[in-house]
Amino acid sequence: MGGGPELKTENSNLTTPSIVCTMLKYTRSMMHLALSRTWGCRMAAFLAVVSLLSIGAIEAAHPAAVRGSGGAVASAAPAATQAGLEILRAGGNAADAAVATALALAVVHPQAGNLGGGGFAVVRFGGVVEALDFRETAPAKASHDMYLDESGEPLPEASLVGPKAAGVPGSPAGLHELHRKHGKLPWSRVVAPALRLARDGFVVTERLERGLAENSELLARFPETAAVWLPDGRPPAAGTMMHLPELAATLEVYRDRGVHGLTKGPIAAAVELAARRHGGLLRAADLATYRSVWREAVQFPAFGWQMASMPLPSSGGIILGETYGLLERLDWGEKQRFGADRAHLLAEAWRRAYADRFLLGDPRTALADAPQLLAARWLDLRAQEIKPRKATDSERVRAWSRDQVQEADQTTHLSVVDGVGNAVALTTTLNGSFGCGLLVPGVGFLLNNEMDDFATAPGRPNMYGLVQGEANSVGPGKRMLSSMTPTIAWRGKEVLVVGSPGGSRIPTATAQVLLNLVVDGDQLQSAVDRPRIHHQWMPDILLAEHDALSPETAQELERRGHELGVRLKIGEVHAVRGLAGGVVEAAQDPRGPGAAGVVRPTVD
Repeated sequence: MGGGPELKTENSNLTTPSIVCTMLKYTRSMMHLALSRTWGCRMAAFLAVVSLLSIGAIEAAHPAAVRGSGGAVASAAPAATQAGLEILRAGGNAADAAVATALALAVVHPQAGNLGGGGFAVVRFGGVVEALDFRETAPAKASHDMYLDESGEPLPEASLVGPKAAGVPGSPAGLHELHRKHGKLPWSRVVAPALRLARDGFVVTERLERGLAENSELLARFPETAAVWLPDGRPPAAGTMMHLPELAATLEVYRDRGVHGLTKGPIAAAVELAARRHGGLLRAADLATYRSVWREAVQFPAFGWQMASMPLPSSGGIILGETYGLLERLDWGEKQRFGADRAHLLAEAWRRAYADRFLLGDPRTALADAPQLLAARWLDLRAQEIKPRKATDSERVRAWSRDQVQEADQTTHLSVVDGVGNAVALTTTLNGSFGCGLLVPGVGFLLNNEMDDFATAPGRPNMYGLVQGEANSVGPGKRMLSSMTPTIAWRGKEVLVVGSPGGSRIPTATAQVLLNLVVDGDQLQSAVDRPRIHHQWMPDILLAEHDALSPETAQELERRGHELGVRLKIGEVHAVRGLAGGVVEAAQDPRGPGAAGVVRPTVD
C-alpha cells in the first residue's frame, strides 16, 4: 500500500479533422461540425476522416484506472481532486469531499467551477438515495419576452453575454446544504483547501491557459474580469503561480458565515452593483431568497442494475431512463459491439428521448414528468416506432402527449465514493465557458449565463442547438431546464458514480460509459476512454468522435438514412467505483484532461 494519495492526469490526443464539406456553426464554436446534406460529399468526407484517423482505439488497450482503498475522487482538475482526497484522508465522508472538490474547482477551474452558478447532486448514503437541486433561478425582474426585440426576434447575445444573461446563483446554498445534511467534518475544514488555493496560489495549467485564450474576446469586454484573468491583456502562462485574493476573502466569509455570508450583506450587494452597472437584473433580494431543494431522484432498473439520476428541472435522468428502457426492449445488448445495429438503436432511442425533452422545464410548469415518460406503456409505444434498419426523420417524431398514453458545453462534473461506500455525483456549471464573462469586482467570482437554458425564443435552438418548448420559457423564479446527468448505479456491493459536462451531450456521454460498464463489462478506465456518438433529435445529425465508427459501420448507417457528422469530443466523464471489501477505483477522461485519485493506492 502506498503512503499518499495517487493522482493520474493525462493529455488529450484528440486532433481536429481537416476534411469536412460544410460546417454548421451555431454559436461561439460550441456546436458540432456537421457534414453537407449532399450524399456523395457527406459520405466521402466522413469516410476520409475515419480512414485518415486510426480506428484502432475502438478495441485498443486502455490504461488501468487508479485503484486502492479509503475513497476515490475524479474531477476536471488535479488540484481539485487533491482537495477531495485531502478531506477523505482527514476523516471526511463523500459529501465533505465532494464539497471540497467543488469549491476547489471554483478556484482553479473558473471555466465552469463556480460560486456564481449552480448545479445538481445525486447522493447515496447508507443505501438511501436523494437528489439535491441547486439550479439557478430567473431573477424576480425576469419576463417572458426579455430576450426578444419588438418584432419578436431574439436579441443578439442578450441571453449569453453580460449579467442580463445571469440567473440567481445556486452554488453557495447548494454546497452548504449538501454539507449540512450529509457532511461529517466541520464546515471550516471542508472550505480550507479551496481557501488555501485562492490565498496562497495555484499553478496555471495548460488547460486553463488555453481556455482563457479561447475566451479572451468575451473576458476582455469586462474590465473587471480582464484585470484578473487577462493581466497585461493576455492569459497567465501555464506554469505560472496565480493568486486570487478577492476570491480568497469571499471564501473566508463563506467559511465563517456559511451561505448567508454570500447571499446577504456586502457580497450580495456587490453582485447587485455589478449587475446594475452592466444592465443586468440580479438583485440582492434574489440571492437572499434563493433556496436549494431536495427532490426524489429518478430511479429505474437497467440491465440488472439499479440506477438513480437527476429529476426535473434536469432532463438528464429522464433521458437516461428512456434510453435504457428502449434499449432493453430492443435487445441492444445482444447486438454486435461497435456495429451499425447498436449505433442505429442508440440514435433512435435518443431521437425520441430528446423529442420528449421539448415538454420539460421547471417542475411547476413542465408538461410531462418522469412517471409519464418512463411508464412501461409509453416505452412500449416508443420501441414499436423504431425500425431496425431505417432511420426515422426527426421531423416525424412527436413528443409525448396525454392522448397517446392515457427532454454549456462548459459544465464540470465530479464523482466521489468514500471508504464505506457513500457516494456523491455532482455536476455544476456556469453554462458557457466563463459564464456571462463578468467577474464581480471585490468578490472574485464569475456570474453564469444560464438564462440561455430557458427557451428564450420557444421553438428555436439555444447555444447547444436544443429546440425547446413553452414549458421552459422565461419566468420570474423559474428554474431553467438542464441536461446535467449526475448518476449513481449499484448492484450488490458495487457502486458506480458517473457524470459529465457537455451541454446537450451530457446524457448521451453518461449513458455510453454506463453501457460499457454494465452491459459489456469494461474496466473503468476503458469504459471512460472509448469513443462516443451523439444524437439529440434536432438537429437531425448523428455525431461521432473521430474513431467511434469504422468506415464500414459509417457506410451502413448512411445506408439506413442517418446523416453523420464529426465532433472532436462528446462529454468528459469522470467516474469512480466502489467494490466489495472497500476497494475503490477512479478514472478521469483523457478528453479533458482531468484527474483521478484514491486515498490509499494499491502498489502492484
